[in-house]
Amino acid sequence: MAVMMKMRVYDYPRERKALERAFQRKEMRNSQLEETVAGIIEDVRLRGDAALAEYTEKFDGRRLGARAVKVAPADCAAAWRKLPREIAHALEYARDGIERFHRRQVRKGYVLKSAGVRLEQRVRPLGRAGVYVPGGRACYPSTLLMNVIPAQVAGVKEIIVAMPPVQGMAEDFVPLAAAHMLGVSNAVYQMGGAQAIAAMAYGTTTIPKVDKVVGPGNAYVAAAKRMLYGIIDIDSVAGESEVLIIADGTARPDYIAADLIAQAEHTGGETAVLVGMGKSFDFDAVEDALREQLRVAPRKAQATQSLKSGGVFVRVANGAQAAEVANQKAPEHIEIIARGAEEIADAISNVGAIFIGSYTPEAVGDYVAGPNHILPTGGTARFFSPLGVDDFYKTSNVLNYSASALRRATPHVVTLAECEGLSGHAQAVRVRMKS
Repeated sequence: MAVMMKMRVYDYPRERKALERAFQRKEMRNSQLEETVAGIIEDVRLRGDAALAEYTEKFDGRRLGARAVKVAPADCAAAWRKLPREIAHALEYARDGIERFHRRQVRKGYVLKSAGVRLEQRVRPLGRAGVYVPGGRACYPSTLLMNVIPAQVAGVKEIIVAMPPVQGMAEDFVPLAAAHMLGVSNAVYQMGGAQAIAAMAYGTTTIPKVDKVVGPGNAYVAAAKRMLYGIIDIDSVAGESEVLIIADGTARPDYIAADLIAQAEHTGGETAVLVGMGKSFDFDAVEDALREQLRVAPRKAQATQSLKSGGVFVRVANGAQAAEVANQKAPEHIEIIARGAEEIADAISNVGAIFIGSYTPEAVGDYVAGPNHILPTGGTARFFSPLGVDDFYKTSNVLNYSASALRRATPHVVTLAECEGLSGHAQAVRVRMKS
């Protein structure tokens, strides 16, 4: 593997325009991919289980009958029993932290009463949610926890889990053990890609139709979620992961390097930004630490590719400018390792999650801290929020007027209805006042 290239350092705000171009979201739309996904969706809609089985064999190399698509709960229980104790304990520790944090998000609506009028916002959980967990050869039990637990806290009655067919023995696959721990092992299905999203959106003889699908996936999964929005609700269309680290001279270069690599090691397409505060910030020391750590990194190829394609270094004068750069980027994760970190954090609005201090690496949030790690990417933190309990609620409004309350409202309703040219609306009120 070639040595990592020398990183360009942007001088902010002098090079603001060049930095904006560097921050532009990668084009995620691919017409050929979308045409393929559209065909898969329509095929699954029309042929259900038969199409799902064919695509599973084509893309995942597994021939599964309708019965084999559903994982036996006994296999999940066996995976939990076989789990090394330290992994089981870590999963339990993570579960408890995630549940504790999300319990604070529960809401119950409200009622307003006044002079014959009762108005209510009614909050109810979704009836059935689908959770997509990328996998097969990969192992992401943390994704299962982060998606399932908020749905359970919200009170969703049925949770469907979809994951690509397990490559190997089911009892060796940690996400199945996690499904047993969370009590959702009765509805785990071996199906991946766009075909899994389509099956959950439309339902098949084997797969129940869901109200919402959450969870990350590859480009095919993301495209399917985007196309099926409206048939089902979705959490978001996730892109590659991102981290932006704000640091000053007090930050250790080896800590910064380790955190950049931790984010860059996923697929080779991640964004890793370092914002150094002050004229004397030593970017060279960070690059030296990166080279040293990359030499022995197990995922050296992916991390090096991410740093080459998505690595950006920025020099700013102070914390206020650092916050400006962060808000401009609107990244998934921000780490702040600098004096006055709390004040800098307060000035940042566009971000999925903020990690403050030398001893709060992004990795702790990925697994055990409790806040959700399903976060907005690609600049969408300007308007999207982390996955949470609210994602599994729907609200309804309930209105109840007495005759006297309607009489007081009538002139205003009639005036506005006639203003909009909707005489039937006005008459629906007048007819009641005549009686």
